Amino acid sequence: MRKLIVFAIVLAWFGCSTNHNPRVRISTEAGDIEAEIFLDRAPVTAANFLKYVDSARYNNGSACFYRVVRPDNQPGKKVKIEVIQGGFYEDSLVALYQFTPIRHETTKETGILHKNGVLSMARMEPGTASSEFFICVGDQPELDFDGKRNPDKQGFAAFGKVTKGMEVVMKIQKLKDKEQYLEKPVRIMSISRIN
Repeated sequence: MRKLIVFAIVLAWFGCSTNHNPRVRISTEAGDIEAEIFLDRAPVTAANFLKYVDSARYNNGSACFYRVVRPDNQPGKKVKIEVIQGGFYEDSLVALYQFTPIRHETTKETGILHKNGVLSMARMEPGTASSEFFICVGDQPELDFDGKRNPDKQGFAAFGKVTKGMEVVMKIQKLKDKEQYLEKPVRIMSISRIN
């Protein structure tokens, strides 16, 4: 019994976790990004993203990173953010590949805050998120529940975090854009599970 207690303390001390959240690799023209998908904390949003992954909807260049948001390309916005956004750039692809929108899981509900490298769903109104997602560059608290980026203060639904490849995210964010839309979108070759 004493050994078991000591083992539990050691696990807690080193921050070891027994969860087995899925991990994905986002392979792009600019390089690979790996992420943990928080199925344990954001079951609705994470399952939605994995549904796109498992059905290969993002594969073969049908999806891309097409939007970059930096402090210098948000004129007139009091609350500035930094993200890269991916999904289906063309309306015809949206109509072809998009699943039904999902219920909005707020950061208040999940506890997943918009920190550097966090993946989250893009949306218009709450409950409209489907295929479009973004990755935070730096901490973005105004995207959390009660944040000021959206007037409804519901924030965005975070569901994962980059574990490898933030240099690729930052490289994409620095590419040339016109009013936040990349002049040459970065194709996503595939998003697949890696465990």
